[in-house]
Order: sequence, then structure tokens, then C-alpha cells
Amino acid sequence: MFDVAIIGGGPVGAFAANLLGKAGIKTLIVEKEAQPFPLPRAVHLDHEMVRLLQAVGIADKVLPDMRDTEGHLHIGADHGVIRYMGTVDKPRPYGWSNDYFFYQPELEDHLRDALGAYPNVELRLGTECVGVEQQDNHVSINLVGDQQAYQIKARWVIACDGARSSVRKDLGIELDDLDFEEPWLVVDAEVDGDVQFPDLNGVPAGANLQQLSIMMCDPKRPATIVPGRGNHRRWELMLLPGENDKEMMKPQKVAELLAPYLDGVPHKIVRASTYRFHGLVAKQWQQGKVFLAGDAAHQTPPFFGQGMCHGFRDVANLSWKMAMILNHQADASILDSYQPERDPHVRAVITAAVNAGRYICILDQQQAALRDADIREKVRRNELPTTAAELIPPIQSGIVATRTIKAGVRFIQPRLTIEGKEKLLDDIAPGQWKLFVKNGAILTSAQDTKQSYLTNVDLQIYNAEDLGCHNPITQWLADCQVQAVLVRPDFYVYGTAGHDVDTLLISLSQQLSATNTIQEQIA
Repeated sequence: MFDVAIIGGGPVGAFAANLLGKAGIKTLIVEKEAQPFPLPRAVHLDHEMVRLLQAVGIADKVLPDMRDTEGHLHIGADHGVIRYMGTVDKPRPYGWSNDYFFYQPELEDHLRDALGAYPNVELRLGTECVGVEQQDNHVSINLVGDQQAYQIKARWVIACDGARSSVRKDLGIELDDLDFEEPWLVVDAEVDGDVQFPDLNGVPAGANLQQLSIMMCDPKRPATIVPGRGNHRRWELMLLPGENDKEMMKPQKVAELLAPYLDGVPHKIVRASTYRFHGLVAKQWQQGKVFLAGDAAHQTPPFFGQGMCHGFRDVANLSWKMAMILNHQADASILDSYQPERDPHVRAVITAAVNAGRYICILDQQQAALRDADIREKVRRNELPTTAAELIPPIQSGIVATRTIKAGVRFIQPRLTIEGKEKLLDDIAPGQWKLFVKNGAILTSAQDTKQSYLTNVDLQIYNAEDLGCHNPITQWLADCQVQAVLVRPDFYVYGTAGHDVDTLLISLSQQLSATNTIQEQIA
């Protein structure tokens, strides 16, 4: 019997298998297609995803195949900037750039190749899941592969089988419609030269248009131009009322639509497909021992590039909890926190994307002018996020000490100079759970409490002062006016403490061990 069966071997499923493989969990991943899909679909990851790839040891392999970019630029109907969400001349507190663009087939190759390092992970391609049957202590999964039907058993199932998830449908789980559906044409091209843009006003000083994702909020035809890796570029062009999908995908029409951007620039169209951009969230993310993740659980309009990021966060959330349960470090009830943690998180970001989509998709010239003025005024008053990172809300319930300062936010990953060499925090501070304390006195107290309450948990305690004088960790603690911060395995802050670090650690012990304490928070 397997500990976990993953249905779907795309990027989210393959990443889940890497996380579980590293944790030593016996895992089966099945993918109905015998060969990876050869064309790009998702194109964007953020710094949090690269940090997760760093955690499984493949960031260095993936990064050369990605483009580090400078953010997102929204252009109004008058060809002036209405909103910039980027990092030009801004700090990078999480260790990586805010935005990376990649070529999905290459990313999938990296993720699948990395599975070879884990003898506890088995990948079966050309194998389809045709049903799941839940038993008292396991799930029976019906598979068809190599022209035969058979059944395997697993303690848990993670369904990463996409927007048309057969597992979700078999379980009868409905989708919450967030009332956004717009038809768009997506065109991928290999471009040997710079993409051309009309004269734009208000572009931030130092920004390179070729390094930005540019949203043309033009009522004549809203469009996004994405700087993929290497010479790969993507256009997403809204279909106007009355336009026919098949007609819009014809080479002559595609060439006409891209002509303003590629006049005289050598290029090759890789594909042109129409899509319906949706805002959808599953009403139930867990049914018994089966969990939905990625597009099986939620679908977002692509305006902030968070689709695959959501899926990576899903499986990062599940994997550390499953590992702790299997290693007898936590009660199985901690999995009940999956949807309470992830659903509000996802809905907040999808709602932001839907709201952006609504103003992007305005087709009336007068309304577009009013929109431009309204957004510029909100930017002037600092009412809108200035980077994509700011879109991500804190975790507000579940395995977090919600009544403490900064609970549920993503913790920083500074680059620190150790023995004359610059290194990322996660590379010099191992451990599933990490407690950073301000000084030696708190360190001693925390170590005593760990020995009493969290003996079997992989919790490492670090004196922030040992990481160098006035480093970003000590500054973070000082800015928050706390003495300690406890960080979860997925790099979100569990909670913070003053001199009462013992209370914080005891709270974690209670949440990990008791079936009725998932929602309890420390006072």
C-alpha cells in the first residue's frame, strides 16, 4: 500500500511528488498521458514558488530555464501607465525575484527528472484513474494502464488532475462560480527581437519593457504581452462580442492581431488557442481521505499569474502535514486545516484577479477613461498593491497562532554573509520548523520547552544574533516588536512571541496533538 497516491502528473502533481519524496513518504504518481504535453500552458511563478523549489533542491536546475522579470505594467486607454506592480529598485526580502516566466514543458521535465532521486516515489505514465473507493483506513484507486485494469491502495489521495478533474466529478464536488467568464485568444511565439509597443507614457524610470508583463487595457481590444523565457513570448488577446473562436485562431487572423507588436521582427507562431478565463473554487477541498489540489480545486483568471502558484501552495500545505502524521509527530486531524487555510487564501487572490479582469475587459471608451482616472487616483493614495507579492494575504485560521503579531504571513528569506560567503537563509538554517529568537536567554528557555513538549518534532532553534549583527532577521523581530518568530515548514509564520515563547511552543504542541485544537489560538 502507498502512503499517498497523486492523480495527475502535471507540474503540481510532480511537485507534490518531490515534496513527499524528500519527506520519505511512499508515493505513487499516475498520469494518463504517456508523453508530457509539448506546448506551454502556465508561464509564471513567483518568489515563493522558487523558494519551494529551492527546498527540494532543484531551484538551481530550474532557474537557468526561466526569465527573471521586473513585474507587471497596466496601460490605460490613453497609452499611459495606470498601475505598476513591480520591483525595479526595490528590495527582495524573500531571496528571489517577485516574478519568473518559464516554458512549461521544460519545468515539467525538471520536476519529473528530480523524482529519480527518490526510491520511495513511483511514476506511472500512460495510466488513468477511473475511480476511487474510500475504505475505513485507505482509499482504493482503480487504474487502467498497459491495456489492463487494476487497483492499488493508498492512505491518502491528492487529485491534481486539472480543471476537468475526473476525481472531483466522481466525488460529486461542486464548484463555486465567482462570476467571471471571458473568452481570450492565447498565442505563443518564438520571437527573434524586441516586441514593439506604441509610445507609452509614465513608464517607471529604469524599467525595461521587454522585461515586463504588459497589460494593454485598451477598449479596442484588451491584451497582455508576457516575456517568456529565452525568445518565447505570449499574447493573451480578448475576443470581442460576436467573434468566432475558430476564425480567430486561423493563422491569417493571428498574424493580423500580432502585426502591431511584431512588424518586421522575425518570429514563429508556436500555437494559438482560445480559452475561457474563469474564477471558480471547489466547495469542498477534502472528502474523507481524498484532497483536491491545483486546478482541480480552483481556477483563476491569469491577470496576476497565480494559477500554478496556488497549486504549489496547496501541495506544500498538504505535504508537511502528511509527513508529520506518518512520522508520528502530529494527529491526523491537522489535515482538517487544509481547506480552512487554503480556501480563503485562494479566494482572496482570485477575487483580486477577477476585479482586475473586470476593469481590464472594459470595452467602452468613456468607461475606460473613467477607469483610468480612478485607478491612477487609487495608486496616488497607495490603496492598491505595488507588487504581486502584496496580493498574497496571511493565513488566517488553521495551524497558526492567529492572535500573535504577523501570524500567517510569509517569512522573509534574506541573503546572509556567513564566513565571507553570501548564502540564503534556508540553506544555512535547516529544519522543518524554525524558531528564530532575539538572544541567548530566550534561546535557553525555548530549548527547555521544546524538550518538554515537542521532543519528536523537527524544530530547530536559532539565535538571530548568531547570524550576524543587525541582520534582516533581527531587524524583522525589532520591527514587529517581538522576541521570537516560529516558522512553519511551508515558510509561513506560525506565530510570534515576546518573552512568552514557551506559550507559543505549547500552543503548537496542542494544535499538532489534539483533535479538537485545530481552531484554538493562543491568547
